[in-house]
Amino acid sequence: MHMKVASFNVNSIRARLPIVLDWIQKESPDVLCLQETKVPDADFPQTAFKDINYSVVFRGEKSYNGVAILSKIPLKNVQMGFDEYESEGTRLIIATVNKITIVNTYVPQGVHPLLKQFRYKLDFLRRLYDYFDKNFQQDTALLWMGDFNVAPEPIDVYDPNHLLGNIGYHPDEHAALQRFKEWGFVDVFRLHQHDSGQYTFWDYRVKNAIARKIGWRVDHIWATPTLANKSTKAWIDIAPRLLEKPSDHTIIVAEFRI
Repeated sequence: MHMKVASFNVNSIRARLPIVLDWIQKESPDVLCLQETKVPDADFPQTAFKDINYSVVFRGEKSYNGVAILSKIPLKNVQMGFDEYESEGTRLIIATVNKITIVNTYVPQGVHPLLKQFRYKLDFLRRLYDYFDKNFQQDTALLWMGDFNVAPEPIDVYDPNHLLGNIGYHPDEHAALQRFKEWGFVDVFRLHQHDSGQYTFWDYRVKNAIARKIGWRVDHIWATPTLANKSTKAWIDIAPRLLEKPSDHTIIVAEFRI
């Protein structure tokens, strides 16, 4: 069975709905994870997705955060947040598709390494690691997707020497992600793509950022080894970032033969 999954930080689902619907019609993903939906649950445009035969689960709030999973296949075992109290529910949503657990995260941005928001970011990653370690084995069919707000490697940023120590490319963040890799997670994109200059985020504030290749790869699809070994391709679709009124992120995609 063939399975296509994708992740997109939409930076407001209501503002980006035409872009998302158009991309779904063109690419027909089996699963699409969204982050920064920035909408309360009552206002999430679920009918638009149900009308094109996608199941959808979501948890959001006004103006900030928000995550959703869209799927052609029925979603089971849906969980919001880390626990029964739905802690961090607007940053973490989990569901099972075809016996594969999908974990969609919007990791805190962190603001600045000297601020408390940075400690919160690292704490979120620690809690997530503990959640994986407690609930899953390395041979579980598990996908971790979303906006991690971290560029893992030098080839994932436009100027690694200058940016090292900045938010999103900081040694403490790299150490946090390394723990996930040591646990068993594989960066599916890097299994298939080895070139630099492949980014998922370009700051609105930087003039001609895309043409000048001033970007970051902070959106990811990671998998446990058994699942990663079944991946057949992975890529970044830059087209949505080039449209009018785009998100500042674009879509990362991976395909598997299950």
